[in-house]
Amino acid sequence: MRRRADAPPIDRRARGAAVEAAALAHLQTHGLRLIARNALSRVGELDLVMRDGASVVFFEVRYRAQSGYGGGAASIDAAKRRKLVRAAHVFLKRNPALAQCPCRFDVVDASGDPEAPDLRWLRAAFTTGG
Repeated sequence: MRRRADAPPIDRRARGAAVEAAALAHLQTHGLRLIARNALSRVGELDLVMRDGASVVFFEVRYRAQSGYGGGAASIDAAKRRKLVRAAHVFLKRNPALAQCPCRFDVVDASGDPEAPDLRWLRAAFTTGG
């Protein structure tokens, strides 16, 4: 979808923050508890880290205005998955009390209006492969 020439510039950070806030609220309604938001390390960023019962869940939140072409989840390639796994390892080293918990990687695929996006939660979207 092309932006009109007279339309104001898209504030990607504000859009991303709105989508992540919607994803967080959605996940909390399903009983998950927030551990960290935008957890930064030298190897990457984890959008959301949450508890789902005894499990620690690392979330990647992906937004696409249109859900075609596989949506945002389809844009998480092998290199991005490796980066998320490395960031999760760093997070667990910094939070040793969580290191023994079962962990998984989930994706929230968002589309449509960033202020009220359509959300699709993909549990165990990928594994570490080892």
